Amino acid sequence: MTSDTTRARYDREIAKYPPDQKQSAVMACLAIAQQEHGFVSQESEREIAALLGMPMIAVHEVTTFYNMYNQHKLGKYKLNVCTNLPCQLRDGLKALQYLEKKLGIAMGETTADGLFTLQQSECLGACADSPVMLVNDRTMCSFMSSDKLDQLVEGLRQSEGKA
Repeated sequence: MTSDTTRARYDREIAKYPPDQKQSAVMACLAIAQQEHGFVSQESEREIAALLGMPMIAVHEVTTFYNMYNQHKLGKYKLNVCTNLPCQLRDGLKALQYLEKKLGIAMGETTADGLFTLQQSECLGACADSPVMLVNDRTMCSFMSSDKLDQLVEGLRQSEGKA
């Protein structure tokens, strides 16, 4: 069930577009749903589709196309490591494998404590800074050596009192 606050946020996004183009707010509405629930559920997709006058499959296509929308609950920190060719040439895959070993999970899994989910991602647009990663779809981390990965993970654990 969507809160009144979330519905008001949806309405603000929809108001940015002419009434006959309100479907343009689909990405913003999906982001809002994810902020409220931690992921985009089928229920949220149905609600957004009805609100925007779109077929549910059209909303689902947007959810599944973009890496930033989670379709199920993930860890508190989603770590996306770029494994596209330029990053791979500069140890991107090595960084992903290092995190798998450090966190004790495989790519696509979540740690038992629910703190970290590890994913690979396509190009993050910072090839010159590789290997790069994105934390929670918002914070770009560059030049991620093993030492910097250790600092990131330990810093996030400490912020949760789990160090």
